[in-house]
Amino acid sequence: MTWTRPVGLFALLACAFVIGACGTDDSEDGGGGDQAATESESNTQSNTGEQSEFFVQADFERQLAQRDAEPEGPADKPWEQAIEPEMVDTSEYKADSNGNWNVCFSNAAVDNPWRQVGFKTMQEEVKLHSEIGNFRAVDAEASDDKQISDIESLAGRNCDALIVSPNTTATLTPAVEAACEEGVPVIVFDRGVNTDCPVTFIHPIGGYAFGADAAEFLVDNVDSGGKVLALRILPGVDVLETRWSAAKEIFDDSDLNVVGVEFTEGDAANTKSIVSDFIQREGELNGIWMDAGATAVAASEAFEDAGVEVPPITGEDQQDFLQKWDEEGWTAMAPTYPTYQWRTPIIAAVKILKGEEVPKEWVLPQPKIEQDTLADYLQPDMPPLHYALCGCEDMPGFPGPWQ
Repeated sequence: MTWTRPVGLFALLACAFVIGACGTDDSEDGGGGDQAATESESNTQSNTGEQSEFFVQADFERQLAQRDAEPEGPADKPWEQAIEPEMVDTSEYKADSNGNWNVCFSNAAVDNPWRQVGFKTMQEEVKLHSEIGNFRAVDAEASDDKQISDIESLAGRNCDALIVSPNTTATLTPAVEAACEEGVPVIVFDRGVNTDCPVTFIHPIGGYAFGADAAEFLVDNVDSGGKVLALRILPGVDVLETRWSAAKEIFDDSDLNVVGVEFTEGDAANTKSIVSDFIQREGELNGIWMDAGATAVAASEAFEDAGVEVPPITGEDQQDFLQKWDEEGWTAMAPTYPTYQWRTPIIAAVKILKGEEVPKEWVLPQPKIEQDTLADYLQPDMPPLHYALCGCEDMPGFPGPWQ
């Protein structure tokens, strides 16, 4: 799995499928040399489509720079750290010091392992705060309409703080704005909305950083002219849109040939089928880029079934991918969107209700897993769909609730 900076940091990108892009010939050779170079380029022209009108160059550059920034906060608690925080006063929301607060949560869904691990981590974080007397979570089941109704219902209840993880960005923006107008402190995390009314917006660095990490890895590990297949989950979610947007920028500036950009809907069988079709159609694939790694193992199985070596591939910090990478000796890497971020909204809610400052945009560190750090994240005793960056190892009862 997988948020926007307020008012357009991670705005929606257009949901275009593969569109042939026209290249230019920068060769200074004359005559027939120019023609030969043009023909050669046309044979390896990437099919990345056109960049969205919503792509924000400044945000792209900002996130790539933040990858090297030193976060503030406890070194052993990345879910409490913040990159370049600008603190805001929350004294207007200070609640009764006796606690027993009602914290409400509108969740987009728990329809994939990333969200399931995150929600379990959030529930365990709640238990660490005696001030929270009641935690009410409502699952929108990946429906915009249901989540709009959920937010309206929660905002009208006796919620001391409202946490929202939006299903999609633009559609949920009016509902979040309406909740802010009710006077309840709103905390948005994971996926973003196009408004700055929430007290804080919590997320790791973001989609641009994730997508760029994966694309840069392939540029470094796939031979010139190599064929890369890009696999996306679904359109309309800011953090997923910006992952592809960043990758497109990097691929278009490289000499790799992106032969397809396909939506998998996060389904393993569909992923495997798509990869198999491209192997047959193209004769070979030299790299796999993914905007989320939950189905990375399924993608690898297509190569195994075809009797060919798995090429450089990107996944995520899901255990099945990490373990197979380790066992098979793949050339691989895993950008992450850490599930430890699910702890932070609860911590933020407590701070806000105590009247303490919080970052307006709470940017968490976003590590990437490479060959030299792979062993640090392998957890063989955990389920295959567990995410390594849950930040939950120090929580009471671990690993029980996550197994």
